[in-house]
Amino acid sequence: MVIGRRLIALAQRMSTRALERGRKVDPTLATYLRSILGGVLNIGLILAVLDIFGVKATSFAALLAGAGLAIGTAWGGLLTHFAAGVFMQVLRPFKVGDFIQAGGATGTVKEIGLFGTTVVSPDSVYTIIGNNAIFSGAIQNYSVLPHRRVDCKAKLAPGADPGEAIDKLQPAVAAIRNVLDKPPPEIAILELAIDGALLCVRPYCHNDHYSQVFFDTQTAIHKALGPQGHPVPEGTAARADS
Repeated sequence: MVIGRRLIALAQRMSTRALERGRKVDPTLATYLRSILGGVLNIGLILAVLDIFGVKATSFAALLAGAGLAIGTAWGGLLTHFAAGVFMQVLRPFKVGDFIQAGGATGTVKEIGLFGTTVVSPDSVYTIIGNNAIFSGAIQNYSVLPHRRVDCKAKLAPGADPGEAIDKLQPAVAAIRNVLDKPPPEIAILELAIDGALLCVRPYCHNDHYSQVFFDTQTAIHKALGPQGHPVPEGTAARADS
């Protein structure tokens, strides 16, 4: 059993290297094929070990057939995850390396396995989600479109002129590194209140630069408005999507 497990691991590594050298197989499909290969070889290994101890494959099959109802009930959840994984390979809602939100988790897809998908969140949390939990719910793929909108807010002090604040913010936000010219940044009055107007500040950037643009926009808001009579009151929060 120990030797067989090592040989299976070696076969998986060799198959992965062969697929990588070919450069014609998508990494998402390559990892999925590796999982299938490992599953088939492990089943063959178990049958071989049972055969050594005198349990023939036909006897093992008869045993499985006799306990089919119990096994089917116990494995029903796993089979739904397996079927969902197959459908995800066919429909391709996302691939390895995409940044997604699905199954209650948000992060970069590391692997799509036989029964679960591995996602690494921006704060480096390693999460495994059942494939059926992903496929049966909404899937948000942030990596499909070429750019993404960064949503920030700027709270003005009471009595501050929103138009003047917008005029100061426009060039400051446009000058931020990696902010796109098309579509241009959007700055407008989001809400009017007694304690001061609330502005929405929405630059656009490539998906890879989202975090950098988000934090740089906060800095630009503070520098453009704070020192010039538009301080941001304490407790004002800006929302980040990731």
